[in-house]
Amino acid sequence: MRVALHSEITSGSVDQYRASHAVIPEELVATFDRVGISSWTIFRSGHRLFHDVICDDWDAANAALDTDPANARWQEDIGRFVELFRDADGEEGYAPLELMWDLEAQKRRT
Repeated sequence: MRVALHSEITSGSVDQYRASHAVIPEELVATFDRVGISSWTIFRSGHRLFHDVICDDWDAANAALDTDPANARWQEDIGRFVELFRDADGEEGYAPLELMWDLEAQKRRT
């Protein structure tokens, strides 16, 4: 499955956030593999970040990440630069954004 997330960088932290993501810890890469996350891409527009995540099961991956030590260490480090996450309605919350349209899905239907 594919989900999209929206977060915002704290003021003045773009360069630090970018540097932290130049190469994430290998233990976190292994954790993502273990919990079924095969791809995670982040795009930036100003202070807004858009995450494109491909995984087996988002809810199961999230539950596994909640108790994973490698993820806890990463969140403690990267959390310094993240202001908040927003849900599909723009409210504060860590929930996938609403899918509005998908070209691949449309092509499969025709």
